Amino acid sequence: MNVWEARWVRAFHLLYYACLALGLILSIGEQTSPAPVTLVVLALLAGWHWFFVVRRPHLLGRLRPMALHLAVLCALYTALVLADRSFDVVIFGLMPQPYLMLPTPWSYAGAVTTILCTFAARGYLDDPDALWRLAGSCGLVVAIGMFLTYVLRQSAQNKMLGVLEERARLAREIHDTIAQGLSGIITQLEAAEQAMPAPGTPDLPAVRRRIALAKELARDNLHEARRSVDALRPGPLQDARLDAALAQVAERWSRTSGVSATVTVEGTSRPLPGEVGATLLRAAQEGLSNAAKHARAGRVAITLTYMDDEVTLDVYDNGRGFDPGARGSGYGLAAMHERARGVGGTLTVESAPGEGTALCLRIPSS
Repeated sequence: MNVWEARWVRAFHLLYYACLALGLILSIGEQTSPAPVTLVVLALLAGWHWFFVVRRPHLLGRLRPMALHLAVLCALYTALVLADRSFDVVIFGLMPQPYLMLPTPWSYAGAVTTILCTFAARGYLDDPDALWRLAGSCGLVVAIGMFLTYVLRQSAQNKMLGVLEERARLAREIHDTIAQGLSGIITQLEAAEQAMPAPGTPDLPAVRRRIALAKELARDNLHEARRSVDALRPGPLQDARLDAALAQVAERWSRTSGVSATVTVEGTSRPLPGEVGATLLRAAQEGLSNAAKHARAGRVAITLTYMDDEVTLDVYDNGRGFDPGARGSGYGLAAMHERARGVGGTLTVESAPGEGTALCLRIPSS
């Protein structure tokens, strides 16, 4: 039971006892003091509900033994109203209990039972139009119960959808940061290994340089891992604007890959919402990662354009290209499409074998 559900359960319990207290106040107002039998039945109603419903939240929603407890409460309520009509108001606290105590569809039967108890206690069953009144009352409480069930089901579905969206977001974060960083570390270590052409004659400066880059990547990805756990904005955006963050990412990528990467900003730079900036930055990182791992590119150009109604990011590499329509294009592009849709943007991929690759991400600014 989550916090939201626990609060509703507590509210229904408080409503029940508030109705008992209100009935007692009304009874005292109409007479000097309620009859002893009334007080006994009232105490039983309060005590039974406390010991067998309130104190056993783990049993709520189970047919057994909650059906028995609801039957006892209905019987005690009927006896209480027969003894003192001032306690008619208790029905408002008793009515939600079937939906709280019993599983669907038994909760509807429990709600109808409470209505029957009310009619029996008030003597309405002998009226000529009792059948119509009973049918209308039962139909109303069942309709209310169906509405509550629908709302709760939608709430559960929305919660599950939120969980799935959060999982997808974390998958994108891991792919765009930690996985790419680890891939870069492996690349640097492989390059360090290749810098040792013959046993006993290593190129020590080159090895040290590659190992230093691998250590820097490891530190950066440790930082990213901690940031992802805390669900914060991307690291480079914490202390810099988007254009500066792009320049920082491109400069570091150029040092580790040995490939030239340039960043050009067109239009008037302006602050962007956190999720929009994160999406643009991740798209640039994915484009750079693909250029290093798959495209065998010799040059990458990143262009960030601020327009009146949108912001665009173009990432072009002069690598070997690929067929965007082919299956198995990898998780990276799928994640980029998901990120773009999440902020109302669109991602276009233009490429062909031997002709390089151009990514264009467009995000409305309003």
